[in-house]
Amino acid sequence: MTPGALWIITMSGICVVIQSSAVHLRNMEHFIMAVTHLEDLNPGISPLALVTSLNKIADRSVNVTHDFMGSSDNEDDIHCRNDSFITEQLNTNHNLSHFLKKLIHHFITDDHEERGVVLIPDGTTVALAPLLLGLQYGLQANKDSNQPHGFYLLSLAKYLATSLLQFENATPSERFSLDGCWDSVSAPMVFTLSGMPSFATDALVHGGMDGAILGKHLSVVNCSEVNLSTLLKSYYLRTVEELDHVSDSHLRGRYRRKNFKKITNSSLLQEKVAEALHSHPQKGDLGIESLIEKGIKEFMLRYMECPAIIPRCMWEAALPQVPLSPLSPPLPFLYVHHTEIPSKPCRNLQMCSKNMRAMQHFHQKGRGWFDIGYSFVVGSDGYIYEGRGWTSVGAHTKGRNTVGYGVAFIGNYTAHLPSRYDMELLHHHLVKCGVSNGFLQKNFTILGHRQVVATTNCPGDSLYSEITNWEHYKDTDPFQ
Repeated sequence: MTPGALWIITMSGICVVIQSSAVHLRNMEHFIMAVTHLEDLNPGISPLALVTSLNKIADRSVNVTHDFMGSSDNEDDIHCRNDSFITEQLNTNHNLSHFLKKLIHHFITDDHEERGVVLIPDGTTVALAPLLLGLQYGLQANKDSNQPHGFYLLSLAKYLATSLLQFENATPSERFSLDGCWDSVSAPMVFTLSGMPSFATDALVHGGMDGAILGKHLSVVNCSEVNLSTLLKSYYLRTVEELDHVSDSHLRGRYRRKNFKKITNSSLLQEKVAEALHSHPQKGDLGIESLIEKGIKEFMLRYMECPAIIPRCMWEAALPQVPLSPLSPPLPFLYVHHTEIPSKPCRNLQMCSKNMRAMQHFHQKGRGWFDIGYSFVVGSDGYIYEGRGWTSVGAHTKGRNTVGYGVAFIGNYTAHLPSRYDMELLHHHLVKCGVSNGFLQKNFTILGHRQVVATTNCPGDSLYSEITNWEHYKDTDPFQ
């Protein structure tokens, strides 16, 4: 084996040897390992110099922020000196250089494969280019007291602007690509979009949102105390249990939508998109103003109001045994369930996926149903899991499956409640998303499973008592 066939990374005192066949795994852990390796090879390198070099690997200019941020001659000189060190290291380690270039450079193939994206342990997919660009904006703003208002949104705004221009007459689903599927959750190498590609895929948006959140954070902290790999590990690799005990709640990757919403609004995002278009709409420039306003409204609905949903392919669902019957939305009802078994909430993608597969197997083999019965399932890991979804008839509430959606919380909620965050995912986000997208009627009714099927105590006494206080709940079944 040649010296370039493997590279050695030290993390937490553990020597990890990655064979050439494995370095192409496209997950965040491997990317952070590469960043750690570069930091170890260049002790004392500033995070700004490191991020600048990584952006250069992605075929971006070392001065990528000049359009919006500007930089001093002294900073450029520091970048060049540090960049030469990293370039020298990469020139002597072709395997690492090739790995980083493939992992960072974003494009979509003719077969709808999205490159330059990585799988996060929580099950979401993130493009590295907008993430790194957002980090660079934040680090450079830290050195410049004259940072422009909303600078941390510039990376995301570039992709939104391009998508709005290229898909001017498109529908929202065409303007923002649907999510996709990995060839393997445990060893991801190929990510394929599930619909027609746009210039604002989910992965690009996720990377842009993360870049904004982390970039804004980096703009105000003491950068001499920042270690890039440590920051990325903290943001992406911490478990839910670890997150329960940290004070920096804004640095939680799995809660990006909630935290991104805290640092922006539609007006500010519209302003940044206009800047990215190099067009500052004047009075009377109604065409571009209308295009941007409409596009940002669609963006805010999809990524701010709607919750993040883990698609079937990510929890490795089996295929329905027969084609499922279509629904005829908008529907008038939403039925709340708990799974009871398993009795404990799941706290990560692996456990939630295992629970989903077990439920699907029981529903298909034990109950004789065509598929998992629920429309959606709420985990306790910050995500909702797709069951039969918005468009297929479920098998969740006997006699009512064609007129409503069934949403279950994983766990037994007879004696206690799901977390407040988990309940908000359903009560404040999923239902709002359903109404806005025409799946639920505006005057829909929320009912507990027990109100329709007399032989069950579902969704548990505590959860049922809670939903009686929710908007749209009714204490009597309108069908009876």
